Amino acid sequence: MSADSAAPAWSEWPAEPHPLGEFTLGVEEEVMLISAHSNALANRIDAVLPRLPADVVTHMTPETHGSAVELRTDVHATVAESMGQIASLRGSLATTLKSLRLRAAAAGTHPFAVWEEIVVSAGERYQFVHGSMRELARREPTFALHVHVGIADPEDAIRVHNRMRVFLPILLALSANSPFWQGRDTGLSSARTPLFQAFPRVGIPRPFHCYEQYAEAVDLLIRTEAIPEPTFLWWDVRPQPSLGTVEVRVMDSQTRNEDTAALVALTQCIARREALEGSLTEAQIDSQESICENRFLAARDGIEAELIDSEREVRVPVRQIVERLVEALLPHAQDLGCEAELAHCLELTRENGAVRQRRISREVPSLAQMVSILADELE
Repeated sequence: MSADSAAPAWSEWPAEPHPLGEFTLGVEEEVMLISAHSNALANRIDAVLPRLPADVVTHMTPETHGSAVELRTDVHATVAESMGQIASLRGSLATTLKSLRLRAAAAGTHPFAVWEEIVVSAGERYQFVHGSMRELARREPTFALHVHVGIADPEDAIRVHNRMRVFLPILLALSANSPFWQGRDTGLSSARTPLFQAFPRVGIPRPFHCYEQYAEAVDLLIRTEAIPEPTFLWWDVRPQPSLGTVEVRVMDSQTRNEDTAALVALTQCIARREALEGSLTEAQIDSQESICENRFLAARDGIEAELIDSEREVRVPVRQIVERLVEALLPHAQDLGCEAELAHCLELTRENGAVRQRRISREVPSLAQMVSILADELE
């Protein structure tokens, strides 16, 4: 972008900090609609939305597939407040679905859905997605957890964006909650990750030297009408100029609220530390190949993964990385009021969603019964 050219309107960062301060939270979780009878995916979002109570309707939105709904919180200062609203939204959704003989469940994938049963939502955005990506949009739906952290200054946001990239594989390993796909165990901990990879403009973005470089790179896609606006970049982490946030999108949707809370706390603490102090070398930030390989290892092996330490040129078990990270982030957790939620990350290193799904699948006669147990958690 030349010095005399104006910044694109979409890239304008909020001029004033949020009234709640910096490092505020917004949480979005995608959940699946299922038949109360068969536990199969139910493409019924158009029947659900008109029945939602007036006080929650703006917090529940359709997704690309007709069997998905996204729950969105308001902006909150703390993890506890965010998760209180998520719990309330889950309860309202479950109540609404009962009258339609539907239920909801949360995981990275539906364990036995197949693409022939998938319906793309009717909204203009989702029909654009289908028109743009054709039959790629009809692959089995995936369900993710997105966490927004408020950053007051766009240059700080780019620094957090660049540094958060290094931590994405850790967040993915802990959150992995989709071992099953099309009725079989994939051998992966997060099958959602390679499934979603079929979409364009996904994965680990490159680092940007400054906010202006980011804005110019994205605006080229908009000016040439390759994408209509910047939210069609589905990177694992991205700045969100309209909200004044850095959004982390790498994680699988979580079945249990306490697991979501742990991941939200970890994300918030990492963002605060990297904004205020910075813990990484330029070599670590620029190590795109190592970060991308770690992303694959995390999706494949989850909490059993051994990730590349590009500084020491060794691989280190995720459990060891998380133990050290939680300890290092404790002062930030104390300042943010999320010590208990952050500590729960250690529980996830013992049994995350993928491990739990596999354990349950061995205890019940079918994957349909397992999905029913996942739905019990949401209600």
